[in-house]
Amino acid sequence: MALGLPSLNGLRAFEAAARHLSFTRAASELNVTQTAISHQIRRLEAQLGLRLFLRRNRALALTPEAQAYLPAVREAFEDLREATDRLRRRERQSVLTVSTMASLAAKWLLPRVAAFQEANPGIEVRLTASTHLVDFRREEIDMAVRYGHGVWPGLHAVFLMSEDIFPVCSPSLLKGKRGLRRPEDLAHHTLLHNTGLREDWQVWLTAAGLPAALGQKRGLVFSESFMAIQAAIDGLGVALARTPFVETDLRDGRLVAPFDLALPDKAGFYVVAPEETADTPKIRLFREWLVASVAKEREGRG
Repeated sequence: MALGLPSLNGLRAFEAAARHLSFTRAASELNVTQTAISHQIRRLEAQLGLRLFLRRNRALALTPEAQAYLPAVREAFEDLREATDRLRRRERQSVLTVSTMASLAAKWLLPRVAAFQEANPGIEVRLTASTHLVDFRREEIDMAVRYGHGVWPGLHAVFLMSEDIFPVCSPSLLKGKRGLRRPEDLAHHTLLHNTGLREDWQVWLTAAGLPAALGQKRGLVFSESFMAIQAAIDGLGVALARTPFVETDLRDGRLVAPFDLALPDKAGFYVVAPEETADTPKIRLFREWLVASVAKEREGRG
C-alpha cells in the first residue's frame, strides 16, 4: 500500500529552512512565525520517520537523509511554480485589463467594449476605473485610455481623439420660465461642476464674453463628470461637457447644447501601454480597433 504524501506546508518549511539554514529567515520568507516553522518541521519529521536538521554550535545543518531529499523537493516546487506560471500566462493571454477614468468608461467606452467583445470572443476585456495614473506592473493593467498631451515616460501612446468643451442641459430647461437662449441666461440657472475641472466653466464663460466669476457661483458639485451629466439630464442644471461624454445623450435627445460656442481642448485622449508590451497581440488588436472605431464614427459625422 502506497504511503501518503507529507504535508505541503511542512515541505515548504523544510525547503526554505534548508535553503537558508535558518528557521528565522525561513519564517520571514514564508510570513509565519519561527514557532510555526519549528512545528511544521517536527510534524514533517514525524511523518517521514527521520530527522532532517541538526543543531551544531548554534548553527543549523542538514542530516544526510535531508541532503538526499532536498533536491527532489526543490525540483517538485520548481515544477509547481512553472506549471502555475504557464497557467497564469494562458489566462493573461485571454484577458485584457483596461484602465480609464470612470466618466469615460461609463459614457463612452462601455458600448464600444461590448462591440469589440462580440467581434473578438476569444479576448475577455476587463475595465477598471481609476482617478490616478495606474502603475501597470504593480496593478496588473495591460493598457489604459488616458487624458493628457501624449507624453508619459516609459509608455507607448497613440492618439485616440480630441474633444470640445460646451454647456449641455435637459431640453426641459429650454422651455422653462427662465429660458436659456443666450449665455447671459446662465446667471439664472444652476451650474453643475466637476471637482477636478471647475476652472473649465470660468474659461468657457470668458470666451463667451461673460464674467469668469459667474463660474464660481454656488451650484452642484460632483466628483465625476458622468454624475454632473446625469444631473443635467435630470434637469437639475447646466453642465459643462466634453464631447465623448455626451455624444450619445445628444443624439438621443436626452441633452441639448443650447449655445453654439464650443472650445477645443488642448489635450486629448490617448491609448497607452508599457513600451515593452505595447505590441503584444491582444493590446495591439484592441488599440487598433478603438482607433479605427473613432475614425469610422468621425467619417460618419462628416
